[in-house]
Amino acid sequence: MQLDPITTDTIASPLESYPDQVSLVHGLNERFALSTPLEIVDAAIREIFPRQIALVSSFGAESALLLHLVAEVDRSLPILFLDTGKHFDETLMYRDILAGRFDFSDLRSIEPDSAALAKHDPDGTLWSTNPDLCCQLRKVDPLERALSPFSAWITGRKRYQNKLRATLPIFESLAGRVKVNPLARLNAAEIEAAFKEFKLPQHPLVYDGFKSIGCKPCTIRVADGADARSGRWAGSEKTECGIHRN
Repeated sequence: MQLDPITTDTIASPLESYPDQVSLVHGLNERFALSTPLEIVDAAIREIFPRQIALVSSFGAESALLLHLVAEVDRSLPILFLDTGKHFDETLMYRDILAGRFDFSDLRSIEPDSAALAKHDPDGTLWSTNPDLCCQLRKVDPLERALSPFSAWITGRKRYQNKLRATLPIFESLAGRVKVNPLARLNAAEIEAAFKEFKLPQHPLVYDGFKSIGCKPCTIRVADGADARSGRWAGSEKTECGIHRN
């Protein structure tokens, strides 16, 4: 898979060239329509949003590839990990393995507000009665606080993951920030090939049938042939934690 670094003819125009964020996102999607994931990551970090962007990583099933690309560009980029208190032990171990491999200098562990948890989830079982509120307390609110210094953030979403993400753009505008999805166009085979090419370690649970890995109480193995995110909040209508709309 081609992941060559950015060249001068693909560097994005200065932000001042666009009158508003909607125009900015539209222009960036046109400019980077055929760019490689590394070109997108490189431009987002160094040219478009210098010192204004962070990577949000779940350290889940496919996280190593995006972390690898970021490490190729800037190992000092802020890496935000939402430590919900409900992760698999394997995820925390995987986080530590990848942090050591890539030697990031600004890995931030973002935790929920303790007072909010004490009020709404004192016994830690809110996930079973009100998963939306649980996600709000443990993911959405903490991330919003953590992102407050930034005007953009990088995600690892891909179009192949489910039907709701089938038209996912590379750049999108939401709540006053730009979200960058460098891997949006990659399919499962290309992700697998990249893991082999760069000799990236897999999340331990991938070998046990988990294709999308979130909090332990709300994640199960994925059936053969099912989409990658069907193991998240299985048996309910919930498909997202609230960080993303799709």
